[in-house]
Amino acid sequence: MSSSQARQSPYTGSTMQDLPKSWRFTEALPHDPKFPTPADSHKTPRDEITPRHVQKALFTWVRPETQEEPELLATSAASLRDLGIKAGEEKTEDFRQFVAGNKLYGWDEDKLEGGYPWAQCYGGYQFGQWAGQLGDGRAISLFETTNKETGIRYELQLKGAGMTPYSRFADGKAVLRSSIREFVVSEALNALGIKTTRALSLTLLPKSKVFREGLEPGAIVLRYAQSWLRLGTFDLLRARGDRQLIRELSTYVAEDVFDGWDKLPGRLEAPESDQYVEEPRRGVAADALEGPVETVENRFTRLYREIVRRNAATVAHWQAYGFMNGVLNTDNTSIYGLSMDYGPFAFMDNFDPSYTPNHDDGMLRYAYRNQPTIIWWNLVRLGEALGEMMGAGSAVDSKSYIEDGVQKDEEAEIISRAETLITQAGNEFKATFLGEYKKLMTARLGLVTFKESDFEELCSEALDAMESLELDFNHFFRRLSAVKVADITTLEGRKDAAKVFFHNSKTPTQDGISRIADWLEKWRLRIIEDHSSDSQDGARIQAMKKVNPNFVARGWILDEIIRRVEKEDDREVLDRLMHMALHPFEDEWTGQQFNGEVWQGDAAEEQRWVGDVPKAGQSLQCSCSS
Repeated sequence: MSSSQARQSPYTGSTMQDLPKSWRFTEALPHDPKFPTPADSHKTPRDEITPRHVQKALFTWVRPETQEEPELLATSAASLRDLGIKAGEEKTEDFRQFVAGNKLYGWDEDKLEGGYPWAQCYGGYQFGQWAGQLGDGRAISLFETTNKETGIRYELQLKGAGMTPYSRFADGKAVLRSSIREFVVSEALNALGIKTTRALSLTLLPKSKVFREGLEPGAIVLRYAQSWLRLGTFDLLRARGDRQLIRELSTYVAEDVFDGWDKLPGRLEAPESDQYVEEPRRGVAADALEGPVETVENRFTRLYREIVRRNAATVAHWQAYGFMNGVLNTDNTSIYGLSMDYGPFAFMDNFDPSYTPNHDDGMLRYAYRNQPTIIWWNLVRLGEALGEMMGAGSAVDSKSYIEDGVQKDEEAEIISRAETLITQAGNEFKATFLGEYKKLMTARLGLVTFKESDFEELCSEALDAMESLELDFNHFFRRLSAVKVADITTLEGRKDAAKVFFHNSKTPTQDGISRIADWLEKWRLRIIEDHSSDSQDGARIQAMKKVNPNFVARGWILDEIIRRVEKEDDREVLDRLMHMALHPFEDEWTGQQFNGEVWQGDAAEEQRWVGDVPKAGQSLQCSCSS
């Protein structure tokens, strides 16, 4: 039995008809005034719902465009399970029409009432510049569903389903190549344990041709998330000076997205207390933060800190696994701390901190090494949007503040207080990021406990060696997982072991081998110290293989899949790829049991995909166009 099989529990699930559905987002937040009810939108000809500026609203009711002869290319078995959808439901005609946007659940066509699809309104800073209103230009949300077993609520959304008021100069469609990329990486990141939006299905639209870099086939991804709200949602409200809506949206996020104000971090105590202010799972020790801790935190500050901490943890995971989003604008940054909006993303091949997968990013703004800094830059923009409420302290709920806002003689104090709170949140971002990153890298190195010296002597030295010797980032850790302590007790043994870290196509230099051999000796001694003896190889190797993936959805593999699906009409290759993406830690796949069945894949293909990256496929870049 594979480890993946052991982790999965049986479930029955619901049909699409019986799946629990809600529309809490549209019930709780203000709608586009042009369409006071869903019926007003539904009665409007679809081609009359075109781009425009939308004021005093967080969404517009809009239905997906009708698609002709949609072809369901693939589904994610993990998503069917996590959404609570009955196994086999993906084979029904209702499912095919639903994921293409042709079937609406919850809307009564005859009575013109019920739950109705919508597109969000938001703005954002793109490449550091204010871009104004953006919004869901090609995404349309359908409903929310709560998994009956887990209690987790998700919002289901179609990407590529047609024009909305937020499409600007675009057509609301998505092309097949980018849809394949998002479908695969959403599920691949989740399988690695990285917080992300998810993907249920990939649908080809054979009758839809989309012009991007040329005339390309259209496609739709049905994706889902605990929340699709972005930092850019707050950016737009701040730019428009909409104090009331910022407060309303903040309240919705705390109460409906994060399940209540009481679930947010507790107030930070003074450094000398040396205590967690909440349970250790959620708390950050005050003495881990730099500078004085003010005692003026109100609930909006605690909301800000929750969003800060979630994003700090997620970017730590990106750095630990060599993932780059490629375009971390504020409208691509989640309030829930999810990886989202996959454009020119990539996983690291040869370790290069300056690598950016976005060929439009000439200034390297979104390069690997800059991701933590950029996420914090984005969070400062959120702090500016919430700053007035944060700075108001205990007066935030007073009638005079709510109705009249900040008085002239209060401005300086409120600004100063807000700046202090944002700075303190920055210290918490740093503490959370470093703590999470060190924990992840400790596990990837096969250690159970962390020592501060590990960060410099093992982690940093390994990364420096990878960069100078042009070694593959994820291959390094996976191959390290298989190294036995007993085999590297001698210099000769360490030199032999060192050779496995180099590309087969490139003969390593003796200096390179010696450098890795020296590092392996430090690692060996630390492993023996950490595990008390060198007799724990079996348990350590298994533990390392559970955190160091064998398969990573690299750019060159995705390019191959796109070519085979689009140009060669190869449909089965998508299923094989998704199976590996959903089970990335296995030694092999073909012939192994998953969910009680023996997987019949292509062993030669699998070994090629987990092997050395072809020279022409290393460090690929792509555009944002999709």
